[in-house]
Amino acid sequence: MNDMLKKASEKLRNYNGKKVRIMEVCGTHTHEIMRLGIRKLLSENIELISGPGCPVCVTDEAFIEKAIFLSQEMRCTILSFGDLLRVPGGGKSLLLARAEGAKVEIVYSAIDSVKYAKAHPDEDCVFLSIGFETTVPGNLLAVKKAKELSLSNFSMLSAMKTMPGAYRLMARSTDAFLYPGHVCAITGTKELEELCKNGVSGVVSGFSPEELLSSILFCVDGLSKEKTFFKNLYPRVVTEEGSIEAKRLIAEMTVPFDSKWRGIGVIKDSGLALSNEYSFFDAEKRYEIPAFNERRETACRCGDVLTGRITPHDCPLFRKACTPENPVGACMVSSEGACSAYYDYGEIR
Repeated sequence: MNDMLKKASEKLRNYNGKKVRIMEVCGTHTHEIMRLGIRKLLSENIELISGPGCPVCVTDEAFIEKAIFLSQEMRCTILSFGDLLRVPGGGKSLLLARAEGAKVEIVYSAIDSVKYAKAHPDEDCVFLSIGFETTVPGNLLAVKKAKELSLSNFSMLSAMKTMPGAYRLMARSTDAFLYPGHVCAITGTKELEELCKNGVSGVVSGFSPEELLSSILFCVDGLSKEKTFFKNLYPRVVTEEGSIEAKRLIAEMTVPFDSKWRGIGVIKDSGLALSNEYSFFDAEKRYEIPAFNERRETACRCGDVLTGRITPHDCPLFRKACTPENPVGACMVSSEGACSAYYDYGEIR
């Protein structure tokens, strides 16, 4: 352990000030914190909690039901990232729908779905577009490419989301945020600075042990002074402006709407739908998709995990009925999910 890590870990271990809660809102942060055993280094007066930083985890059941409807009733070919296939909907997952005969293909990028549609002109192809600001530009570039190619058999079902509304909603659950470095590389820091002016503290963190420990220590020091603070501790990647081109693309090609987050509820203007210019590629508008409502009643407490009310250990299904092989909740499905991280790296209780 180098001197910086040693000093930071000693300060965090020996901290005896007021109790503080720090929320990481990035699935990669959660997994790295668990993998590195950082929680075990902290004073009992420092609590790290996980927030809604995994796009698969916050994709609501209705979206999965719509995708299954398109695959089974409309006979569309569904193109999706692998994690999403195992997320439970109201009655089944896309993986089960595929076992029943639906055409569901795994792609590794949005542009792969366009390539597939071009190569299969006789199939109506629907790409399941999920993600936060980090992946949204790539999804939109795929739609642009589909328009350039005049693909009539390609469309996109959107569950794309933006993070600022979640920060504001989660602010009541935490004393400070570890903001996600990947998202902030796109958005920049101006909005976070505005949140700070309105009483929300946090730091933008990288992902190395040094960056994570420095970010946690900065939060603890700032909270002990009882002053609102913001600091970009990932300046080698994150700037004040962010990615101007990516933000311009989002502004030109999408419109915000009130979006449902699994386990959390509707967050105003947090969803992104395709703008009128690209509405031909909007699966919601192309197909007559019925309304679906969440209706599963289980003991799963993913919503409480996503909002920092409990840790995965507090869910009665964790490591019992709910495992990576048999996920009941979305937080156990995704490689970025909090329950998955606790299952892989957390101590057994």
